[in-house]
Amino acid sequence: MSADWIGISNEFLSAAINPLGAELSSLRDAAGNELMTDGAPAWWTGRAPLLFPIVGTLVDDAYRLDGKAYSLPRHGFARRNLFELIEQATDRIVLRLTDNDATRAAYPFAFTLDAAFALSGATLAVTITATNCSDADMPASFGFHPGFAWPLPHGAPRAAHRIVFEADETAPLRILADGLLDAAPRATPVVGRTLALRDDLFEADALIWDRLASKSLTYGAEGFPGLTIGWENCPELGIWTKPGAPYVCIEPWAGIADPMGFAGEIWDKPGIVRIAPGAAQSWSMRIALTDG
Repeated sequence: MSADWIGISNEFLSAAINPLGAELSSLRDAAGNELMTDGAPAWWTGRAPLLFPIVGTLVDDAYRLDGKAYSLPRHGFARRNLFELIEQATDRIVLRLTDNDATRAAYPFAFTLDAAFALSGATLAVTITATNCSDADMPASFGFHPGFAWPLPHGAPRAAHRIVFEADETAPLRILADGLLDAAPRATPVVGRTLALRDDLFEADALIWDRLASKSLTYGAEGFPGLTIGWENCPELGIWTKPGAPYVCIEPWAGIADPMGFAGEIWDKPGIVRIAPGAAQSWSMRIALTDG
């Protein structure tokens, strides 16, 4: 574990969080098996970045608010900022990002973004809370982006791994074109509730569910330990990898990339929520180790 990461643990799981971006950087079972990507630069240096105050890419990397344009990179700035540790226990920490000169230049709001990580039994719960400390309504989206080991470290071959949704997922999917949301829906590769993972699914980019029926799914190989991932206040989902990479990202989102050709104000952007002055909005994800 990096000396900069902050560890939490119990008898079932141990996790390490990097204060840079409040990024979940390691999740291990009781035997020490790593359940997440290792951040190898050959594939993707991320591990589980937090996407705030936008999810995905903006047209020309800019948005408009009250007629003024502001530049924001893909997935926003939270992942590139250092969070402050404000609570710590053996099995729980809370980290906080507060607005600063750089964030206000791109996003003219006073805010706090709290990232709480807590272990309970074989489950890690992550709760993100954005509080509007400004005197005007604040637009925001948020997304989780955890990358899990593919294959998981319990002996099943990579080709045996699949995702089983909580509910039937029959709606068409969306895909990205040059980082923006393609208008054309695509037929879902989910059969009933099961998505058999294959590299060719991701040759274009992420698979995106914007009409999601489920609030949880299970990832792994039948008969082996796996992960059940659930979420609240995240109506969209992305699943992504680079073909051949040793990870798959399972990403509950409350927000989405700009549609191709989008030219409206940020309030019109799909997935934006309006947080009133003094109010807060939370999004949560839980990752549970299952027996298989």
